[in-house]
Amino acid sequence: MPTSVKAVRGATTVDADNVEAITTRVVTLLREILERNGLAEEDIISILFTATEDIVSTFPATAARSIGLGAVPLICARELAVVGSVPLCIRVMLHVDTDRPRGDIHHVYLEGARGLRDDLPD
Repeated sequence: MPTSVKAVRGATTVDADNVEAITTRVVTLLREILERNGLAEEDIISILFTATEDIVSTFPATAARSIGLGAVPLICARELAVVGSVPLCIRVMLHVDTDRPRGDIHHVYLEGARGLRDDLPD
């Protein structure tokens, strides 16, 4: 089966808005996404991060660069400020080149973001 572009989603939360907390949680999230989906850096086309408005101490993309993803195109954006949304939340969407069927993609939601997409398989 030929490879094609697929999107892998995920999210996590931090306990506090500081560089160490953000770096630790983003690195954990990315490593879990890569491991669960059998992906390597060369499979990643690009990564889009969003963060809620209460995260201002660092860019989530900086954490991705800390684990060697500096050659991957990365971008950060502000999450919509919707009433009742999960605070201190970082979301991610990786565009990847994979031969996995869409139904075999494992989206990863950690920490306080676990309930964001309970409709998805793990």
